[in-house]
Amino acid sequence: MKIIDLSMPIAPHFRWPVELSIKGDIAAGDQFRVSKIAGPCHGFSHVDAAAHFVAGAPTIEATPLSEVVGACRVLDLSARPANAPIEPEHLAAADPGGKEGEILLLAAHWSDRRNYQDKTFWTEAPWLTLEAAQWLAARKPTAVAFDFPQDYPIRLLLEGKEVPKPEHVTHHVLLSHGVTLIEYVCNTSRLSAPRNLFSAAPLLIPNADGAPARFYAIEGLPV
Repeated sequence: MKIIDLSMPIAPHFRWPVELSIKGDIAAGDQFRVSKIAGPCHGFSHVDAAAHFVAGAPTIEATPLSEVVGACRVLDLSARPANAPIEPEHLAAADPGGKEGEILLLAAHWSDRRNYQDKTFWTEAPWLTLEAAQWLAARKPTAVAFDFPQDYPIRLLLEGKEVPKPEHVTHHVLLSHGVTLIEYVCNTSRLSAPRNLFSAAPLLIPNADGAPARFYAIEGLPV
């Protein structure tokens, strides 16, 4: 059995303000060292609830763990070049095959190809077309995980530009169909098997539209 950490560290980042404050010094005689963190629910490795994009939809505490923890198949997209669209034929060629109701992990090995602390991670990534998002929805997964900024407009947000909602294709198609989004997986090049047990259990934050999570895969177990 092999456990592979697939999480992006929660640390200072140019996109997301995050602050870790520490109170208490045990060496100086305090009983406890107590940390406090403040940061976004949609930064770093996190899970999107439908309420993030769909009016009146369930918030993150309503996400069943069975949707984000379970059998996962890996679609190896590492051959797709930077700044290139991902079409249905690329997904179909990369899909190892499996049942409905599994987690699909789209692995472009992007954290090996660009540093997530650098702007190019966000502006040079491959992205999914509308047809690719529809292809994913047709597989009827419980969740889809991405190791790259999967919608083209994500790069535009860095410049303060907004586009119509449907252009955020995975949010528009998948969240609207009840498919949970698992965003900013890292270290996918360390995965050696096309299938694994995957966990992206979000923090239980009532009324939030997303939450941070520790992502990991377990290889070597039957799935």
